[in-house]
Formats: sequence, structure tokens, C-alpha cells
Amino acid sequence: QVQLVESGGGLVQPGGSLRLSCAASKNIFTINILNWYRQAPGNQREVVATVTSAGTTNYADSVKGRFTISRGNGDNTLYLQMNSLKPEDTAVYYCNAFQIRGGLAYNYWGPGTQVTVSS
Repeated sequence: QVQLVESGGGLVQPGGSLRLSCAASKNIFTINILNWYRQAPGNQREVVATVTSAGTTNYADSVKGRFTISRGNGDNTLYLQMNSLKPEDTAVYYCNAFQIRGGLAYNYWGPGTQVTVSS
């Protein structure tokens, strides 16, 4: 069982920056895949950034060059640095942990944090 809680969302003007944090209830070093998802009203939840336990990262085309996913030094915090924010980045952002254990796949989700980009 992994509990996740996001923080750092808020209102920011276009071109501004925010850093989202995801605090985990246990060390996340052994978690197979950690993700940041986002969901805007009326839209399906989409993955925007991924990091594996080996440190490999991947980003949605819409955020490449602007967002950076990273782990904290203590391996119990996940970050999403968001720069050059655009109105279309407005969404609820969710921390996600994907884990395979005992031959089964598990998904853990935080409750989300609202990011609003508006002038």
C-alpha cells in the first residue's frame, strides 16, 4: 500500500512556474513507475510525465521542454517542475505510482492538486 498526497498547485499567470510535490507514505525507490497525470474538466486523465525506478524519464509532447519530473533525495517525494505555463495546462494534477508485485499490477493515486493558468 502506498499513500500519495500532492501539493503546490495554485493560480499562476501564463509564462509562470510552479513546482508540484507528491509525498509518499513509504520509500518510492522500489516503485516501478511514477507518473504525473492531469485532468481538465470534461477531458480524460492523461499522463504528462513519467520516471522509472532506474531513472528513465518520459514526457507528453505537450509539455516537453517545459516540465521536469524528479525524485527527492530521500526517495519519498516526487516533484514536477512546471515552467512556461500555458492556459491549456490548467487541470487537476495527480501523482501516480504503478507497481508490479506478486504477478499483479497496482495503481496508487493521490487526491490531486489544482493548477490554474490564467491572466
